[in-house]
Amino acid sequence: MNEVVQERVLVTGANGQDGTYLVRRLVHEGHVVHGMCHSPEGAQRLRVTFPEAMAHVADLSDGDGIAALVASVEPTHIYNLAGNTSVARSWEYPAETADVLGVGPIRLIEAAWKLAERTGNPVRFVQASSAEIFGDATMVPQDESTPRVPVTPYGVAKSFAHEMVGVYRQRGMFASSAILFNHESPQRPVSFVARKISQEVARISLGLSDKLVLGNIDVHRDWGYAPDYVDAMLRIGRADAAGDFVVATGVSHTVREFVQAAFAHIGIDHWESYVVIDPAFYRPADPKELVGDPSRLRALGWQPSVDFTQLVSLMVDSDLAELTGVAG
Repeated sequence: MNEVVQERVLVTGANGQDGTYLVRRLVHEGHVVHGMCHSPEGAQRLRVTFPEAMAHVADLSDGDGIAALVASVEPTHIYNLAGNTSVARSWEYPAETADVLGVGPIRLIEAAWKLAERTGNPVRFVQASSAEIFGDATMVPQDESTPRVPVTPYGVAKSFAHEMVGVYRQRGMFASSAILFNHESPQRPVSFVARKISQEVARISLGLSDKLVLGNIDVHRDWGYAPDYVDAMLRIGRADAAGDFVVATGVSHTVREFVQAAFAHIGIDHWESYVVIDPAFYRPADPKELVGDPSRLRALGWQPSVDFTQLVSLMVDSDLAELTGVAG
């Protein structure tokens, strides 16, 4: 991997889980950081949290706004993390999902291409792709060559953006896709199943709740720790050559195992009586086993620092601390 020198970085989705960790890491390393936020309120939160970073308000659906932002910032690197990351929400708003997550990245990468043409300075572009592009894959584990057969609006949109990143790479741009498998942290909203589990288990531990309502708990996922995945994206953006990289631990666990580990952490072995299965939480289509092969990424020196049990434990501990008012 190339020696890290000062970069001028534009991070879209700077208020999200990954964006927050990425901005923090870049600021700590001493880079010039610009964060793109969806709203003025989000921009203000970013300024308060990271006074060293510059906050901008823009939307991936606004081509003119995106072009103006990229032209004014003149970044050396762009990490596109913007857009709603909820697969469930993509079923409610499929057209919006297609525009923001599918076409939006093209507006951004085209603006970067034109900036490089105008200034003569190349821009490195990293797209946050998703394991959802593989759909209900028959090839397990999935790697960069696995056929993409998405089964959700979210996956279809991400697959289109993924394909277009490859098109720009063929044109000569440093354009890479980080194919992110499930990655969690205490920053995750409670609308996501991992955080929903950790928070409700913490509430049950404190006597504030007596049940955890879930959908299908037998799907397999490859769960990692969000800061580790941010490290992976930085390595991808600083690699000698652009390409597609699966970002995953290579280990599969069911939602059931996540629940079991969370309850075990608070000393409850017989957890079944606390869990209610509600078919209303089942998705119209849900890949059965998403587990990645990170061999190509490991060649960049990457490896996860947190395993599955540690991830579950730190999330439950964080929610316990939040609920009891203990500073973490």
